[in-house]
Amino acid sequence: MSPSRSVLLVGEGNFSFSSSVCRLDSESESSVTATCLQHQEEALRQEGAAANIQTIKDSGGTVLFEVDCTKLGECAFLKGRVFDRVVFNFPHCGRKSGVKKNRELLKNFFLSCVEVLAEDGEVHVSLCNGQGGTPADQPKREWHNSWQVSAMAAEAHLILSAVRPFESDNLPSYKSTGYRSQDKGFHVEKALLHVFSRSTSYTPVQIVQMEELVEGEKVHYNIPAELSDYVFRRFLCSDSIHPVKLVQDFLLEGFAERCPVSMKEEPFPFLISAKRLQTCCHGVDNLQCYWIHPLQKELTFHVQEKDAACSNTKATLYPSKSDKVRSKGTECLQPICCHDVNLEVEGDLYMLRPSLRPQLEELLINKEDIDAAQPQEEIDKGFEVEGSKKEEACQGCNGASSLLFGISGVVFRGVPISLWALPAFHELLLTGVFPLESEPVKLILHELETLLSPYGVSIVTEEGGLHLVAQPIGLIGKVFSSDTADSNKHVTVSASLNLDLLAVLLFSVPDWRLLWSHDPRFLKQFSLRPPPGTSFQPFSLHPESFSFDISFWTGPAWVEKRFYAIVREASRGTVEQVKLIDTFSHPDLSQTSYCYRLVYHSHTHALSHTQALRFHKQLEVLLSSRLQVTIR
Repeated sequence: MSPSRSVLLVGEGNFSFSSSVCRLDSESESSVTATCLQHQEEALRQEGAAANIQTIKDSGGTVLFEVDCTKLGECAFLKGRVFDRVVFNFPHCGRKSGVKKNRELLKNFFLSCVEVLAEDGEVHVSLCNGQGGTPADQPKREWHNSWQVSAMAAEAHLILSAVRPFESDNLPSYKSTGYRSQDKGFHVEKALLHVFSRSTSYTPVQIVQMEELVEGEKVHYNIPAELSDYVFRRFLCSDSIHPVKLVQDFLLEGFAERCPVSMKEEPFPFLISAKRLQTCCHGVDNLQCYWIHPLQKELTFHVQEKDAACSNTKATLYPSKSDKVRSKGTECLQPICCHDVNLEVEGDLYMLRPSLRPQLEELLINKEDIDAAQPQEEIDKGFEVEGSKKEEACQGCNGASSLLFGISGVVFRGVPISLWALPAFHELLLTGVFPLESEPVKLILHELETLLSPYGVSIVTEEGGLHLVAQPIGLIGKVFSSDTADSNKHVTVSASLNLDLLAVLLFSVPDWRLLWSHDPRFLKQFSLRPPPGTSFQPFSLHPESFSFDISFWTGPAWVEKRFYAIVREASRGTVEQVKLIDTFSHPDLSQTSYCYRLVYHSHTHALSHTQALRFHKQLEVLLSSRLQVTIR
């Protein structure tokens, strides 16, 4: 036990555990408060209780009687105190109580103990093998026949941080008692100690109001609510230790040996105009784009601006509640997020960038103009060659090209909700012009294969280019070529890589949503910049999943993409999978009934059945108000 820690033990029987703790920590400054439910006379009847109580008091500890562990906040002695650790060994309702009663005991204990738990404190619960219902139990009981300890803790916003053996051998004077309210011990062989800690709060949905300069025009618009937590996270800034940045550095260093990369670091607007979709974003399905109508009027109030890290971008954050912005002056603004557009008709639309290709093409065009007007030494100041000097870069890739040019940043896709479908991710886009005889596609593929094949990445030939895939994730990148002005001599080769999925793969992260976590325990594991291949250790173990169905009537103009957007917003990103399980079209009315199954699951927050149901009810409200559906 760490020095200078305050420990609260609840549900003690003969106080042998508390006494053992005091003996082990006799040289530390830890303070022990041991409590039991029984009154003093009844507790002293247990064998050895009197001696154990005296040991606790002699060590400077405190012993309390008649303390209900499900009502710790009502104990006068505990009011105003917080503990670094709360310990409950082998909880049991008494007598021959079933699993439901013991689940209820656990839930009420967790809800009670957080009232006296320090912010960075831990809750320790020891259970007999099989009771917890986690994969750590061997053999594992069926879920309905277990105490579901992690789900009960989630009701109090606690996550399971660790599971380890209950080491009774280190406590020679410990004797368990109280089995079925008798002076009998529990089966401590193969028993497990479950360690819980506080979860971070869910990030509130915000309205992010943007002002950007797009193709010479100042545009005001709102980031869709479900994407508000994916902007301005600065994962790729120069001092970042985020795994997405570590993967990018790993790739650029790998390329630097033969094909150095000149990265352009100046940020670009999130918006591009609709007319650039077909000319620049080859291979991007326009049905997956987030189409944006600009706000119809100028902003009419002054607010604090969020640092957008871009001279052409300004952002303002507002809390969102019931789909309303509670800020003076916003009534004159009319934002529209369009999910179903006709490019020929809606020529004034913009979209959130689904790819960085337009920005990279614009960068290269501007560079050609600069090259024609400035001396070479001035041009080179705007670019930084990663890991190589300029003269070394000219010898890269067998003389095929002086270097590759690249940019990286977050892009947005309106995709269905599934395990590996990301609505926002960081794209690394590399491109270069090479002589045809150098076989540049093979050269780029060779570099990528050398770097990524040890992590299970393979290359598959598909229509329109070569795909980099990994199981079970799927597509993580593409390599494609296009003709240049002198197509007989040169070819442009580009590589588009999904840095988020690569980070998941290279660091064994169990869920891509962890990359966007605000929990400091996530980044702490990357503080020493571990190399790829280092496995991430989850800080939330064995989170439970919950499934709910939702069924509703819609009109003829149903757009499923809008449904996914609202699901992401209402659930705060906790829905990991949506499956259409039934449809029915009314023979007389122009209505169709849809039934979807939603799976709620979170590796980043404590997600209880109560919280998941609350999200699901909010989804019903938003669907009814925004899409005018009739919940069945």
